[in-house]
Amino acid sequence: MTTFEFPVRIYWEDTDAGGIVFYANYLKFFERARTEWLRFLGVNQQALRERTGGLFVVSEASLKYHRPARLDDELVVTAQLQEAGRASLLLRQQAHLVGQTPGHALCCEGSIRIGWVDADRMRPARIPEDIVQRLSA
Repeated sequence: MTTFEFPVRIYWEDTDAGGIVFYANYLKFFERARTEWLRFLGVNQQALRERTGGLFVVSEASLKYHRPARLDDELVVTAQLQEAGRASLLLRQQAHLVGQTPGHALCCEGSIRIGWVDADRMRPARIPEDIVQRLSA
C-alpha cells in the first residue's frame, strides 16, 4: 500500500526543557499526517460527518521511540494503511529526520487504530463502503 508523507518542522512549542521533542507531540504529528492523508484522498472529515453522521476516532495507539528530534529539525511523518475492517482501520506511522542516512533517521514509529463511530451516540458503526474503497485504493 502507498505511504503518505507529511513534512513537519520542529518549533520551541514542540520541545521539552531538554530541547528535544516532547514524547506526546509525536501523537500530534501522527494526527496531522492522518488528517492530511485523508484530505489527499478526498475525504473531508467535516463534510463526511455531515453526510454520514459518523466520524473517525482513535481507539488504540502504540508508539516506540528510537531517537530524539530537536528544535528546527525537519521531519517526514508517514501514514500507511495496514488493514481495513468493517468498523476500524489500522495504520502504521513513522517520523523520520530529513537529511539523515537510512537506518539512522527513524525517531518514532507507531501503530494507530482509528474506529468509525456514530457521532451522536459515540458507538461503533460500519465505515461507509465508499470510504473504505477510497482509502484502500
